[in-house]
Amino acid sequence: MPVQARSKTAKIDSSKYHGLSRRDLLRIYRTMYLSRRIDDREIQLKRQNKTFFQISGAGHEGVLTAAGLVLRPGHDWVYPYYRDRALCLALGVTSLEMFLQAVGAKDDPSSGGRQMPSHWGIPRLNILPRSSSTGMQYTQAVGMAEATQYFEIYPRALEEARHAPLGEHVRHKPDEIVYVSGGDGSTSEGEFFEGLNSACLRKLPILFMIEDNGWAISVPVDFQTAGGNIAKLVANYPGLFLEECDGTDPLASYAVVKRAAEYCRMRKGPALVHARVTRPYSHSLSDDEKLYKTDALRQEEAHRDPIPKFGLFLVREGIVDEKELEAIEAEVDGEVRESSDRALAAEPPAKESILVNQYSPDVDPVSSHFESAPQFSGEPRTMVEMISATLADEMARDERIVVLGEDVADCCNEEDLEFVKGKGGVFKATIGLQRRFGYGRVFNTPIAEACIVGSALGMAARGLKPVAEIQFFDYIWPAMMQLRNELSLFRWRSNGAFKSPAVIRVATGGYLTGGAIYHSQSGEVLFTHTPGIRVVMPSTALDLCGMLRTAIRCDDPVLFLEHKHLYRQPYNRSPYPGPNYTVPFGRARVVREGNDVSIITYGAVVHRAEVAAAHLEREGVSVEIIDLRSLSPFDWEAIAATVRKTNRVIVAHEDMLSWGYGAEIAALISDKLFDELDAPVRRVAAMDTFCAYQPTLEDEILPQTSDLVTAIRELLAY
Repeated sequence: MPVQARSKTAKIDSSKYHGLSRRDLLRIYRTMYLSRRIDDREIQLKRQNKTFFQISGAGHEGVLTAAGLVLRPGHDWVYPYYRDRALCLALGVTSLEMFLQAVGAKDDPSSGGRQMPSHWGIPRLNILPRSSSTGMQYTQAVGMAEATQYFEIYPRALEEARHAPLGEHVRHKPDEIVYVSGGDGSTSEGEFFEGLNSACLRKLPILFMIEDNGWAISVPVDFQTAGGNIAKLVANYPGLFLEECDGTDPLASYAVVKRAAEYCRMRKGPALVHARVTRPYSHSLSDDEKLYKTDALRQEEAHRDPIPKFGLFLVREGIVDEKELEAIEAEVDGEVRESSDRALAAEPPAKESILVNQYSPDVDPVSSHFESAPQFSGEPRTMVEMISATLADEMARDERIVVLGEDVADCCNEEDLEFVKGKGGVFKATIGLQRRFGYGRVFNTPIAEACIVGSALGMAARGLKPVAEIQFFDYIWPAMMQLRNELSLFRWRSNGAFKSPAVIRVATGGYLTGGAIYHSQSGEVLFTHTPGIRVVMPSTALDLCGMLRTAIRCDDPVLFLEHKHLYRQPYNRSPYPGPNYTVPFGRARVVREGNDVSIITYGAVVHRAEVAAAHLEREGVSVEIIDLRSLSPFDWEAIAATVRKTNRVIVAHEDMLSWGYGAEIAALISDKLFDELDAPVRRVAAMDTFCAYQPTLEDEILPQTSDLVTAIRELLAY
């Protein structure tokens, strides 16, 4: 609170304050003070055990309130981080909405009680929902800005997005920008540099706000960032507007943020504002800064507190007197009391709501809507040929569809297309798509898997239908955080206010003769264990066509696993089934009828099971084979039917045996169908090691036809 009074206010010269009026200046003070008082009230409620977590925006209010004056609510796209309380208030989030987050109320507009407070997400204001994962927001903002560029070039896509589920939240303005923020610690994450690189490569209209309070919890910036200044590290990024400011001074911050935003609006490229702020409170109420900050340092930081500094400035400038400031503060204190009291009386979420909005309530890929009969034409095609054919038909039907990934385009330099055959992916799965639809819809990305998935999420959140490719399953791990914590959770954590129906195509599996450790991995169980994402793995060209089309037309994120050993096999080819052929998820395929024993399998093991069954048929053994095709959801009814029919079951898959996908299927059969079994459930899978390069070792490690034959004989002899 300011301590110096002025007898009366005077009419101000707004040119002294970067064009801001007296009303604007008082609004700045009120917003900053309101932000701090909400923090203080939340801290009080947490200590009274009436709320469950608190993380403050204290010390960041100056630059954030200034940014709130520059950004346009419901016009620009805003991806704030958990310190951005003042920004959200300036954009129109109410104090009541913030307290509803703090108590985890049913009517919490950001998550319905599913996320911690200060994890914003307000559709009406174009504020995207954040997670707690540090630095993940930058690549997602890249995708959001790519959507901005895309809608400017392909207006039909915008109309199609508006007619899709949640289309009421799809917006595009010609001069919109994307704002994304993070603390100084978040710039140590790889996604920050991946996102910044992509933004500069594509000249995206993104404003990166780095709020540097000097600390990443207890680690000071000098131990976090080489040289202690992120602006110096990124100063040579081409086309990047870069400026630093004192983030505790809202007027200086306003001038800098305004210049940065204008640079982005003029489509010159991205901008980065490095704001020096302070953190007068601990990282959160789970932290105690006295354990690592000296008293002298804490006192020094207190002198930089933006709220008393700005209040004193307003009084000294004669813009307001102390009594008027006290009246503003009293009004804010009353609002905070009223809002917090209303939130404390709010209804909590119902227990029955736990699974609501885990998947789309509007489009069910398991439903009969996706049942269709093939209309065959042409010569039989391989699986890999079926990918490009299916994508081509879907892209012609729906302008929202974008294909991205490493090497997916025919040629980056389109002027060279008349001289080259074109790449179209390392397996030629996307060959010819760029020639037909242009580089704007089929484009190459840097080798940055986290950015590929993160930007696909951002595009999908804006209403596009990205089909992203990860070249090899073995290299999906840099994107694991984006897949596990971000893409799969986007709808659920926002309680259905936002969605991210991206399709992630991945070449997976071994049996390559020389693929070795880093080109032969499986691991689908890690994703079937992730709620919110669909996981499918077709084993035939016909199923691939139908399931890829379902993946694109459904409204959930899909991990689409394509076994590369099956890409060009002659035994799984099919004529093209037509541009509307779809296969429902969660429906297994009966590959072969039998009576003596059942093999439940998927992927490349399906054909090995067929060979084993044909071999044993000569011995009078009748083997039934079930190809799951869809791993999450999976077809329990088909599993139960085959168990009841043969009473002996083998679950076979290519991934490692221990703690694998087959273990869950086997456990379910034992739990629910124990009385139907005449023998224990057997599993046939890979050894608990990675695939070796030498072919004889690969054959030993991966499950073979002979392993299935042996298991069947042992099971029948039980």
